[in-house]
Amino acid sequence: MESIVGELGFMATSAGKAFVTLMEPHRLMFLGLGCIMGLVLGIIPGIGGLTGTAMLLPFTFNMDPYSAFALLLGLGATTATGDPIPAILFGVPGGAASAATVLDGYPMAKRGEAGRALSAAYMSSLMGGIFGALLLAISIPILRPVMLFIGSPELLAFSILGISMVAVLSGNAPLRDPQTGTLRWTMDSLYLWDGLPLTPLLLGVFALPELCDLLIARVAIAAKTDGASIYKGQWQGVKDCFNNWWLIMRCSWIGGGIGSIPGISASVVDWLAYGHALKTEKGASATFGKGDVRGVIASESSNNAKEGGALVPTVAFGVPGSATMAILLGAFLIHGLVPGPDMLTKNLDITYAMVWSVALANILGAGMCYAFSPQFARLSILRFSLILPAVLGIVYIGAFEATRQWGDLYSLLIFGLLGWIMKQFKWPRPPLILGVVLGDTIERYLFISVERYGLAWLTRPIVAILFIIAIVGLVRPFMADIRIHGGIKKMLTSFQGPRFHPSQLFTIFVITILSAACFMALSWDFSAKIVPLVIGIVALIASGTSLFNDMCRKPEAGMESLVDQTIHEVERQISAGGGGGGGGGAAAATADQKIHMDLTSETGHLPLNVIITRAARFFGYLLVFMGIMAVIGLIPTVGLFVVFFMRYENSERWTLVITYATVLVIAITFVFEHVMHIPWPPTLMGQWFPELKSIIPSLS
Repeated sequence: MESIVGELGFMATSAGKAFVTLMEPHRLMFLGLGCIMGLVLGIIPGIGGLTGTAMLLPFTFNMDPYSAFALLLGLGATTATGDPIPAILFGVPGGAASAATVLDGYPMAKRGEAGRALSAAYMSSLMGGIFGALLLAISIPILRPVMLFIGSPELLAFSILGISMVAVLSGNAPLRDPQTGTLRWTMDSLYLWDGLPLTPLLLGVFALPELCDLLIARVAIAAKTDGASIYKGQWQGVKDCFNNWWLIMRCSWIGGGIGSIPGISASVVDWLAYGHALKTEKGASATFGKGDVRGVIASESSNNAKEGGALVPTVAFGVPGSATMAILLGAFLIHGLVPGPDMLTKNLDITYAMVWSVALANILGAGMCYAFSPQFARLSILRFSLILPAVLGIVYIGAFEATRQWGDLYSLLIFGLLGWIMKQFKWPRPPLILGVVLGDTIERYLFISVERYGLAWLTRPIVAILFIIAIVGLVRPFMADIRIHGGIKKMLTSFQGPRFHPSQLFTIFVITILSAACFMALSWDFSAKIVPLVIGIVALIASGTSLFNDMCRKPEAGMESLVDQTIHEVERQISAGGGGGGGGGAAAATADQKIHMDLTSETGHLPLNVIITRAARFFGYLLVFMGIMAVIGLIPTVGLFVVFFMRYENSERWTLVITYATVLVIAITFVFEHVMHIPWPPTLMGQWFPELKSIIPSLS
């Protein structure tokens, strides 16, 4: 008993010393500076805390450990607080970890509730971040034996659980086999040897379709609102968080727990929390994905809690819980600190300084966001011609930061087109992202588990529990379908002759791509092709079943006439060059009562030829943008694009156009050229006239 009291006293003394040390003005200044940089990097899509942490690391050489970790953790902890701002306002995820926030945050902004959504995101991030810091404070001595027990089988089970969660909500394999080095689906492109980078894929699938729809609709994201309603919405967002405190606690546990497991990507944490909220919150299946504040709360509370969780294995074992934590290990080495037992004994005060840094950074970050939230919320009422050019330029910069090759920009364009088509045909996009994120993890840990444990890994307790949860999650939607159709017999017999409509074209396209991928895999080594073939065949069966059901299943009772009317109307409008686009329609909206885990297009009221023409113009802009950028560089291209787009698309005043273009070019040049020193895509003028590189920014 005395030893326990003594241990608690030692921990309390170390925590107190760390707090007093961190409260010194110059250390608070470093913490605040890190918070400001973290928020800015979080707002910029595709850049993220990893880049910022790497940038700041060299500046910590001459700092003491308290100041160094205050600066680095201030940035790392608040990047996630800034991520939801573009996700809510524009439907553009600030980072992979805020992708789930788009599903409910962006519809709220469209309804004029941007202030409420932002406030809920800030407060849930604050509460989740503090919980993550508390988890770090109390768990390191406790979790050491637990962390040592977790091996590749458990990591595999966690990954499969993540995949099953998304499969439930939505109602690939990597491109090179890690075991044999066989190149898979690289199409003789060096860029694809290490697989598709996540950033251009994420920005292409989520950001570009929203910008395209913004151009098609040619309206502001939200209707005009006054300052009073914005402040009222902020207060409502705070109340939403306190009314859903138990949801925040549960999702924070998910974020902190998953974040503390090395090898599980932080990109899946928000989806796991979102899926948990969808399956446990009352009425969630009817409102999630349509602007339910609980979806924002679930995603953001888990998102910030993961930072504290990721510090646990980093401090306790020297095993980074995330890519950012891997860079943070460099700070340990710079300051002569060794992760492990020393951080829990003689350097415990420094460990608690990290805890206080994470907690205080979340408080400061949320406070700064609240201070500027009314200004952020007003961005949603700006004209499309003011929003689209600036956001598109930032998206190009963020996408190029993935591998800093032209392939990143090609991937952005290709997946942007794919994402827009998926949105129009109501194919949920999140499973595509999660498949890319978790596919590599599943295959890697599957081979390690089989080689090390044989089949005995299936009997490990944690593995068995997680597999049972995953299986239950996968079976539940099937059982719900059986109940809806009045039993399995009616479900298997309620078919009719095939009926074709245009939305089935995309399903046929998917089946074609999957068939080609499986055919290409047949010639690979066994260990290289086994997982892709299994996944490909399962996907083919699922896609084929989906197409068969869509073509041959009888409509629900009372819905047949509506379906017939809608199909005939779509066919009539297509033949007449009229409306019916968007993959939505009255029948889809009425017949499909299951949740659609994605944003739906709101351009269906426009004639089909208008939708196609404007979409073609949008993607034409992207091609021309990339072509000019290949010649003169990104920054000059942004200026030219702003001028042309604002004048041609909306006839903006010349004074506004020139001012806007000048300010945007100067801002991008200052931030990315002079502050962040990021590399730029190679250009023809840079090769032809090397002397111009020192004169024209972004010319390389």
